[in-house]
Amino acid sequence: MSDLTAFEITKRWPPANSEVIQLYSYPTPNGVKASIVLEELGLDYEPHLVTLSDADVKSDAFLSLNPNNKIPAIIDPDGPDGQPIGLFESGAILIYLAEKAGKLLGDTPEQKYKAIQWVMFQMGGVGPMFGQLGFFVKFAGSEIEDPRPRERYIAEAKRLLAVLDKELEGKDWIVGPFTIADIALAPWLAALDFYGAEDLVGWSDLKNVPAYVERFNARPAAAKGKGIPAPK
Repeated sequence: MSDLTAFEITKRWPPANSEVIQLYSYPTPNGVKASIVLEELGLDYEPHLVTLSDADVKSDAFLSLNPNNKIPAIIDPDGPDGQPIGLFESGAILIYLAEKAGKLLGDTPEQKYKAIQWVMFQMGGVGPMFGQLGFFVKFAGSEIEDPRPRERYIAEAKRLLAVLDKELEGKDWIVGPFTIADIALAPWLAALDFYGAEDLVGWSDLKNVPAYVERFNARPAAAKGKGIPAPK
């Protein structure tokens, strides 16, 4: 059995099988990237539910693996050179797991770097901007009377959606073949419905993005991964 006791997080969330990848997550748009990619790659893993409460994500145990107190995070007992490795940041996890399995990075070196490019687009643009939009539409920010913050994120979400809609013209997936870029993007696009923001960003006027999300959600790995770990 692999020895993961050097990772403090395992004392609070002990592994049942220390030979497989340990996933610490919650089913948010960022969290499900990790579970979906694990399902798509067919890698064995064990999910641990880490709620978004301070008691979990700001606990000493979780901070020992991710000092930035955000899900998801993983421990791979069979990391580089056969040694265990802990990782946080969903984009880094996507790239690491795809490279480990030798899948979901396109069919050519060019497609690999295009896939990574669109992962960065999601990490630097779509995720932060859509997350702020959700805050000002569905959550506490909706109580702020000043319309400017809300309008700013609506406008930026529209711009980002236009970029994606144009890129998807004539393609099923953002790079061509299905890659980690789609796993990064689609859960955040689907979040617009959860936020109740689709009408605000002109979702029905988009030509390619809505069908793209439907194709993604129809994938068995996506359908399964979206509920892992199951919230209590």
